[in-house]
Amino acid sequence: MSNRRSVILGTGSALPPRRVTNHELAERVDTTHEWIVERTGIEARHIAGDGETTATLATEAARNALAAAGVSPDQVGLIVLATATPDQIFPASATRVQSALGIDDCIAFDVAAVCTGFLYALSVADNMLKGGMADYALVIGSETFSRILDWEDRTTCVLFGDGAGAVVLKAEESTERGVLVTRLHADGRHNNLLYVDGGVSTTGTVGKLRMKGKEVFRHAVVNLAAVLNEVLAATGHLAGDLDWVVPHQANKRILDATAKKLGLDPARVVVTVDQHANTSAASVPLALDTAVRDGRIKRGDLIVLEAMGGGFTWGAALVRY
Repeated sequence: MSNRRSVILGTGSALPPRRVTNHELAERVDTTHEWIVERTGIEARHIAGDGETTATLATEAARNALAAAGVSPDQVGLIVLATATPDQIFPASATRVQSALGIDDCIAFDVAAVCTGFLYALSVADNMLKGGMADYALVIGSETFSRILDWEDRTTCVLFGDGAGAVVLKAEESTERGVLVTRLHADGRHNNLLYVDGGVSTTGTVGKLRMKGKEVFRHAVVNLAAVLNEVLAATGHLAGDLDWVVPHQANKRILDATAKKLGLDPARVVVTVDQHANTSAASVPLALDTAVRDGRIKRGDLIVLEAMGGGFTWGAALVRY
């Protein structure tokens, strides 16, 4: 019986050069820096410019992750790209990344689970590696949410940004490192709380993001705390065993409320929402890469990745880095 486990060899990320502060936003919508910070913790976000797309950001993040891992593109047998803002309806943006990296043949596809997308993609890749379908995988979260925002709606346009994050996974035998367990959920009854009001088979338009913030906040705190406890219980660990929590970066208040509900030390929660805003599927790998590169997350650390997004979808992964 195989004891293959998916080990994170390297992380990478990419942000558009254009950084937009709250003060700049206040010049175009009825808001203030203080209002945004008080309610969200967000101070700035990055916005994609001309020629920058979900696939180009994903490719840059992938290159950085491959370099950190010491893996060449031709070793990659699987690319799973999580996004709600693909370059095209089809082909999958993952195939554009594949081509840009110079990979002639590998498994490549997109996963759509909005803000939980990276957790879904990680779980899929983990199981495919354990099943022997590849030895190395790129798992990417990449978004250009600025293209689906209503820039006249101050309650939503201030919340989101663009970016990408990636990890390189390697299947290794009998190791204590790697992805220990993942848990995923979805409940489509809450579609109308966070959605885009367009679609190919409905309106024939891309549409704009719509959200009922108070209801989303309530569900997020409950669901994130529950799924974090779920992955801990599955492995016999306790919250106190965690070195770091790397959550979806939606709102600082959600992060604080979730930590309080679980009795977690807020100092052990990686927070990047202040500088990146909500980058949807990119937020977890972006935050992970930030904490790895600044030295907070070290080899051997026990970390949990968690997210909740439209659908609703939510999930978590317990990882020995």
